[in-house]
Amino acid sequence: MRGVWHTIRSFILWSHERGTIQYDVMVTLILLFVFFSPRFIHFNDTPVERNPHPTGVVVYGDADGSLVYEVSSKAVQPGNEAAVQAQLTKIIEPISGEISISKYEAVKDKKGKVLSYKVWVTR
Repeated sequence: MRGVWHTIRSFILWSHERGTIQYDVMVTLILLFVFFSPRFIHFNDTPVERNPHPTGVVVYGDADGSLVYEVSSKAVQPGNEAAVQAQLTKIIEPISGEISISKYEAVKDKKGKVLSYKVWVTR
């Protein structure tokens, strides 16, 4: 029994020289664990789903070199022009800092439903 415990202790303490049978057995067991354990053990390491920003803001360059912000219509409550402009400012300022809206236009589908707003800003 003492020999069995001595062998187990030598494996735990990794006291075998490289190139010996015991060393090769330990490395083989480690590799088997690394490559085959994900098939049998659920490690709960699935990637987190990345949700798009809730306001749905897309920024792209305009033909004249300025930036245009396209804000999803879901992020803006319909209302009068001042209320829509205030909401657009509130959505865009955390992204780009203090801005003032020079103009904006609603992008509509064939039925006339507003899909998004294109917003041109100045700093």
